Amino acid sequence: MAGFWAKGETVQGTAVSADFHHALMREVMSTELLRVKVLIGTAAGFAVVTSAIYVLDPEALARVWHGNFKPSYIYTVIVPFILFELWVHTAITRHMRRGRDLPVVRRYIGALIETSLPTVALALHIDSMGSVAALGWVAPLVYFIFIIASTLRLDFWLSTFTGFVAAAELLWMAMYYRPDGGVDPAPDLFYHSARSVVILVCGVLAGAVGMQLRRQFGASILAATARDRITNLFGQHVSPQVVERLMAEGASTESDIRRVAVMFVDFRSFTAGARSRSPQEVVERLDGAFAVLVEILDRHGGIVNKFLGDGFLALFGAPFETGDAAHHAVAAAREMLAANERANAASSWPLRIGIGIHVGEVVAGNIGSPRRKEYTVIGDTVNFAARLEALNKDLGSQFLISSAVHDALGDDCRDAVSRGEVAIRGYDRPVPVWQLG
Repeated sequence: MAGFWAKGETVQGTAVSADFHHALMREVMSTELLRVKVLIGTAAGFAVVTSAIYVLDPEALARVWHGNFKPSYIYTVIVPFILFELWVHTAITRHMRRGRDLPVVRRYIGALIETSLPTVALALHIDSMGSVAALGWVAPLVYFIFIIASTLRLDFWLSTFTGFVAAAELLWMAMYYRPDGGVDPAPDLFYHSARSVVILVCGVLAGAVGMQLRRQFGASILAATARDRITNLFGQHVSPQVVERLMAEGASTESDIRRVAVMFVDFRSFTAGARSRSPQEVVERLDGAFAVLVEILDRHGGIVNKFLGDGFLALFGAPFETGDAAHHAVAAAREMLAANERANAASSWPLRIGIGIHVGEVVAGNIGSPRRKEYTVIGDTVNFAARLEALNKDLGSQFLISSAVHDALGDDCRDAVSRGEVAIRGYDRPVPVWQLG
């Protein structure tokens, strides 16, 4: 237990990070809280049932206790125990809020106090029934409740210690506690030792189960921590949604056909403005602008598929299905334009953006070589969206949509202005184009 949170501890040969230690500590303390609640509930339930029997059928308790039962016997043990467990619960909760573990010594002291409850109850039984009757009744069995509950400590040595305390105290009570002056027959050491050994073995087994549970918790937390680390690192290069899909599909090369809204965004004349500024200024301005636009995309269900120098390709409807992809894309574009205007008002380097959106079918999947792949989309829909965005420069606009997007929006784009049929490079016929503000 002394090395429970040691920095050098490893799980399956992997060095455990501070985040892993903290997560595992919280998991162990959470199971500790559950153990405390189980013990409080068990003690309270026993008190209620015994009190009810005393009220409804006092003669039953009188027969068992040889006429010496008093309700105070119950509350002398149960009430202090419940108060102690409530204090333990408060202490664990307080330490969890502070992000700290309970001291090792306090854990062992707590286990000693808890496991001594059946010993106190057994002493009361022996006082009333005599040692032979008391040792053959329920009090010795109560030790098993604490041994079983110790499994939730997820600590082998604490469970073993609980079993040792229970075994030692039961053996001592059986061999040496004689308040009646020795009326009962002399105790047999082998008989009582065998029973104590069984209790000790149960403590060891409970510890083994708890340790196995702890290892499983550790493996799960370690996997989740590694997954989060990969997601955070990989997510700096591609969209977190793409990371989720890639991690779920692994090296799968399967592609599918999806209907998506494709958005191209580009900062106009950015290269010219960058010539007169330092690289640091260029990067800071571009990063700040991208941060605002990507945050808007996230809120509208879009993802950045790839950054293209001073622009990017965004998708709505891939890698995950999105209802009304065209509506989400246009709403995001409108908000991006407004946000860019606000940013320009507070910046010495105003940027003008161009946006083109087209909706249609694409082939989406993990594409690349066996050694390196990326999730991307290909098809005429992507090419047309790129051409559409480039038209902003020729038409002096900032936001153009295709007729497919215009039709998908319906009454939601009454402010769209037709720019007529425009010739687009790579296409045989002019195509209708619409401008939004």
